[in-house]
Amino acid sequence: MKAGFDATGDVVVVTGGARGIGAALARAVGSLGGTAVVLDVAPSPDLDDAPGVVQLTVDVSDRAAVSDVVAAAVDAHGPVTGLVAGAAIQPRTPASEVSADEWHRVLGVNLDGVVWSCQAVLPSMLAQRRGSIVLFTSGLATVGHAGAAAYAASKGAMIPFAKSLAAEVAESRVRVNVLAPGVIDTPQFQAANPEGPERAHWERTTGIGRPADVVGPLLFLLSDAASLTGSTLTRDRAFSADAR
Repeated sequence: MKAGFDATGDVVVVTGGARGIGAALARAVGSLGGTAVVLDVAPSPDLDDAPGVVQLTVDVSDRAAVSDVVAAAVDAHGPVTGLVAGAAIQPRTPASEVSADEWHRVLGVNLDGVVWSCQAVLPSMLAQRRGSIVLFTSGLATVGHAGAAAYAASKGAMIPFAKSLAAEVAESRVRVNVLAPGVIDTPQFQAANPEGPERAHWERTTGIGRPADVVGPLLFLLSDAASLTGSTLTRDRAFSADAR
């Protein structure tokens, strides 16, 4: 069975979309006829000429800034039909040593940024009675990881937040789901897992996927084919095609 997607007329906001999974998704949305609005603190030159991709600079932890930039995107490109909230940071500091500034920065981007992004796109979706929001969780949310307490805590909040929001907007036919993408070879993963025993462990066990491996699940969750809401789709134990 072959799957196909058509994003014609869709406007999909992708936070943290300048690199990694977000960039792969943005290119896919553009290639399928939609408009991908990438929100990131550091836009990527690699996306400058990508068809259907628009890059806007914003720090998602700044609620007012997110609201303003999404409003500008709606004015320029039309109502938002999808949000993929992928902006996240993952510094490695032992929980016993993490500073207040670092703790609040991680939660500000990874958790507050998700809330502010959802609030910014929801008026557009509710008015249309159509929309799909996808958040990311992580295996670390359930098993933890030495040095990643702040990141794990932020990702642990995604599922209950998504379920609560899904219940609030269900009558408006807006869906909210969570994706656990597994171990993916993104710039963030590379920074947190340099070459060595830990990276070798991932390669030996779950395998390390590519950003492109996550695009299909994301397009499904964004599409009308995904009637589910308040759900978590996981590929945590999936191997990439290259790893088989």
